[in-house]
Amino acid sequence: MKPRYRPNVTVACIVQCQDKYLMVEELIDGQTRYNQPAGHLEKGESITQACEREVFEETGIKLKVQELVGIYQFNPDDTLAFLRFTFFAQLSSCVNATPQDTDIQAAHWLTFDEIQALAAKLRSPLVLTSLDDARNKTHYPLELLNSQYLRLAPSQNA
Repeated sequence: MKPRYRPNVTVACIVQCQDKYLMVEELIDGQTRYNQPAGHLEKGESITQACEREVFEETGIKLKVQELVGIYQFNPDDTLAFLRFTFFAQLSSCVNATPQDTDIQAAHWLTFDEIQALAAKLRSPLVLTSLDDARNKTHYPLELLNSQYLRLAPSQNA
């Protein structure tokens, strides 16, 4: 029997403030890479909860995602596959970001042009593709996602 295909389910958040976007800097295999705050879905989380948790872990910023930008499939090689849910959140002020996750070196507010200039250092092609989609395409309401049948873990804020 052929092994079942199991892509990694990931989330990312495009956080915009004025004309800047929040990016995280991380060291991967000894190389500096840039990405939107992002990570993996964990057991018991809804997709939006995972995204909000990852934003907090990687930037120290608590926010609520506002819209879905897109769902992307990405295979960097024959052994690895990702299904990435990318969300959008707009902030009224560019608050200081303080990464909680030790894998994150720093967080930066960058313009689109500054992010484009980092193209060779981006974590994946999904960074620019999803950012371009967030800037130029329709965003989708969160009601598109249904976690009604998920047994949600007790709220950390309760």
